[in-house]
Amino acid sequence: MLKTTLDVRTIPPAQRHPLIFGTFEDLQAGEQFQLVNDHDPKPLYYQFSAERQGEFTWEYVEQGPQIWRVNIGRVK
Repeated sequence: MLKTTLDVRTIPPAQRHPLIFGTFEDLQAGEQFQLVNDHDPKPLYYQFSAERQGEFTWEYVEQGPQIWRVNIGRVK
């Protein structure tokens, strides 16, 4: 179930990952949010993989060239 959309395009880069992880922490199991970004958030995926292995889902909805949308879900 999609809970919210988080558009980080206007957020300063240093504040993006803490905001995204905070949004993730607010999810219940089975919920997801949609991240909207101005570039491929691949480094964020690697950070999720390192810190939340097995706890998240990652599904690209739109892949550029100007907007990327990713549904990020909480498994447990």
